Amino acid sequence: MTTETNLLALITGVSRAEGLGFETARQLAQRGMNVLLTARDLEKVNLLAQQLQSEGLKALAFQLDVTSDESAAQLAKEVEARFGKLDVLVNNAAGYFDAGGTPLESDMDFIRDALDTNLLGAWRMVKAFATLLRRSGHGRVVNVTSGAGSFSDPVFGLPVHRQNVPVYGITKLALNGLTVKLALQLKADNILVNSVCPGFVATYPGTADWGARPVSEGAAGIVWAATLPDNGPSGGLFRDGEVLGW
Repeated sequence: MTTETNLLALITGVSRAEGLGFETARQLAQRGMNVLLTARDLEKVNLLAQQLQSEGLKALAFQLDVTSDESAAQLAKEVEARFGKLDVLVNNAAGYFDAGGTPLESDMDFIRDALDTNLLGAWRMVKAFATLLRRSGHGRVVNVTSGAGSFSDPVFGLPVHRQNVPVYGITKLALNGLTVKLALQLKADNILVNSVCPGFVATYPGTADWGARPVSEGAAGIVWAATLPDNGPSGGLFRDGEVLGW
């Protein structure tokens, strides 16, 4: 994919200046893209869009609840009316990091909410924006995942994660599976779909002291997948542009 200024990227879950979504939006905008920042709290996302605008970048804010079919469909209509297409969709919205949790003690309502955001939120967004991504001619979908959803990550993998995180890990495992199936269906439309683990990044105060790396480094891997050439990989799991074992 080129860095043409008419490319349009939409990022979900952009609600904090310290977060991956915001840094991803900044890096994509720095490459010349128009970026659409979305989150449930429109006031917060407006302030973040204004911050990027103050840096001379092209950014707009929209309200979006990824757990709502109606919200996703309404945003797709707005984007279609204003832009007619979408080139990049970054499914970044996520949560429900159940540190110290166990499968049998996990609350079923918590599990349903986690699945609705971390898995079904991405699924819902691709369904809502598939037509606009097809119109791009070179659409890219990036599902922001985690090593906690893999079997072979030596530190954060499903069998070894020191904080266990069963619900979060399983939602990310399922998200990786969705990536594979979407990549197969959308291949004929020249839409590349990949999962990207940003690694352990310092999105909250104090996490750098625990070994978390800068958010800019984690976001760079997402941007890599969002700007792949047409002959790039699809249906894979990556970190820093390198294959991450399942």
